Amino acid sequence: MVSGSPRRGATTLSSTHRPRVRQRRGHTLIAPIVFVHGLRTSSAIWEHQVEAMALEGHDSVAVDLPGHGTRSHERFTLRGAVEIIDQAVESFAVPPLLVGLSLGGYAALAYAARRPGKVAGVVLSGCSTEIRGKPIGAYRSLSMQVARTFRPTGGTWHVVADMLAAMKGHSSLADLRRLRIPVWLVNGQRDILRLDERRYLAALPGTQLTVVPNAGHDVNSHAPLEFNRILLQVLHELRAAAAAALVAPVTSLG
Repeated sequence: MVSGSPRRGATTLSSTHRPRVRQRRGHTLIAPIVFVHGLRTSSAIWEHQVEAMALEGHDSVAVDLPGHGTRSHERFTLRGAVEIIDQAVESFAVPPLLVGLSLGGYAALAYAARRPGKVAGVVLSGCSTEIRGKPIGAYRSLSMQVARTFRPTGGTWHVVADMLAAMKGHSSLADLRRLRIPVWLVNGQRDILRLDERRYLAALPGTQLTVVPNAGHDVNSHAPLEFNRILLQVLHELRAAAAAALVAPVTSLG
């Protein structure tokens, strides 16, 4: 869940800037996208995805979670993360596809479970493990100690402590069981946070899993072309489902 430093020079939008509604009338089958980054990074990690999806006609926005990027002065809470995602989702005229990596995946899952009907589907990457148990408790204690010891020059370790405190007792599997929308799991083959893949698939029948060969935790950065290809396939499936839903009422009348 702990990723590398934010990339510089990215053109993605932060959650402090509410983007204008750009979805055109008559184009409701072209789903927009909301990207949510991982721990100790920022919206900048999605630069290649935002550019690639724009070339295919999909508007998108990448948010900064509390304690990250343009919101680095804030303390991370799960409630705050959900509110930021909601602002981005509401900026579009139609339900978007929600894409989350690591911490962003857990936050995206929590949002989708608490805001039914707000998103068309969810892509979860690098978050197929429940954040629970004694090892997590030990990691939480260590991160809090490091943050206290090196404050105010302790880097972003306080964000790790805040995240672990916010996720204490939280069940991503319970969130997943509450969903009634399509879910795709996209994990790097070398990612350690894919221990519960099978439990995730069992929690919500119909969930699809793709494991990207030779990629690690930050699969969108390690294998950007493959990750973009997967996103486009997901968007194609959503578009096909939306088209079928439009045809169904007409067919039933006949």
